[in-house]
Amino acid sequence: MRRQRSGWTQERRARQSALVRSWRPWGRSTGPRTDEGKARSSLNAWKHGARSAEALRELDMAREQLR
Repeated sequence: MRRQRSGWTQERRARQSALVRSWRPWGRSTGPRTDEGKARSSLNAWKHGARSAEALRELDMAREQLR
């Protein structure tokens, strides 16, 4: 017995795409509102997140300020 391939058909994908374009969910998206949320979302573009050189430098600077 041959296993059925999972995933969406081209027709289903096109229908869902049209539905999403009609719903326009991006029009209701407000993004982060608080300063904390804005700071958190600003980290989304970092390639290596918390272990990047820039993140480690900022962590060291924050530790120095707490001393």
